[in-house]
Amino acid sequence: MPSNQTPLGALPSRFRKERLLIVGCGDIGVRLARLARPNVRLIALTSNKDRIQELRNLGITPITGDLDDPQTLSRLSGLGTRIAHLAPPPSVGEQDTRTQNLLKALLRRSPARHLVYASTTGVYGNCSGEWVNETRSLNPTTQRAKRRVHAEGLMSFLGNARSSAIQVTTLRVPGIYALDRENGTPEARLKKGTPVLEPSADVYTNHIQADDLARACWTAVWRGPTQRAINTSDDTQMRMGEYMDWAADHFHLERAPRMGLEEALRTLPPMQLSFMQESRRLLNHRLKKELKLSLKYPTIKEGLSLKEST
Repeated sequence: MPSNQTPLGALPSRFRKERLLIVGCGDIGVRLARLARPNVRLIALTSNKDRIQELRNLGITPITGDLDDPQTLSRLSGLGTRIAHLAPPPSVGEQDTRTQNLLKALLRRSPARHLVYASTTGVYGNCSGEWVNETRSLNPTTQRAKRRVHAEGLMSFLGNARSSAIQVTTLRVPGIYALDRENGTPEARLKKGTPVLEPSADVYTNHIQADDLARACWTAVWRGPTQRAINTSDDTQMRMGEYMDWAADHFHLERAPRMGLEEALRTLPPMQLSFMQESRRLLNHRLKKELKLSLKYPTIKEGLSLKEST
């Protein structure tokens, strides 16, 4: 078993490569895997046996296990030297029991060198359109966001525990979009005629293009700042209605209808309404200065037009 100080040296030669374990290998995990260098062995946890061959075709070694079943996670212990935790929390409750189960499994043997956790910017709650950096107090207003705050707390404990010797970087992620991502553009919402708020009640919304998020994860896995949260957002500064108007014009679709907040509170489903009750503008200085990431798609206008910044 490798020691905390030399996690590669005591292993057989086939394990002496750095080993990136991807937990939650969905769209972003696959994009992350495509960035890997030849000297990095890729491993992914999956609970779906139907994905095993797909992962193998991508050069990823699949490990079957379920974050909701701790007994299936024992093989993860000591497996990855770097870990990208991209899996969502459970769909109910205020605690992320999946992350709890994962960390317990990882700590049974020598821990990884670095773990990157993909959280959400929803942990800030409603900021009334103010500029928000990573030092702002967390104020989650939905159970979904509270589960993420719980997971961030687990990550903080992990990173600060002397016994773990693991570095943790938390990426706080807003809405993810991409032309080649399932439901990665607002086209479906526009075609359904899903309403947005009238200008006087409209909220700021934040975005990151899927490939830029994968690049941020890759960079953070290797040189992310220790015990640090990073707003992983692009430079877009648009209210939700402005964004939808621009997208409608861009995709040659009819603009979304507008409604007042009171009408929205009466008629819209809770999930959609939750996004209309939180407004913030994210500062991404740490992303650029500490992670040193140069965004390929600095705003949604470049990302949805497939034009990279030059």
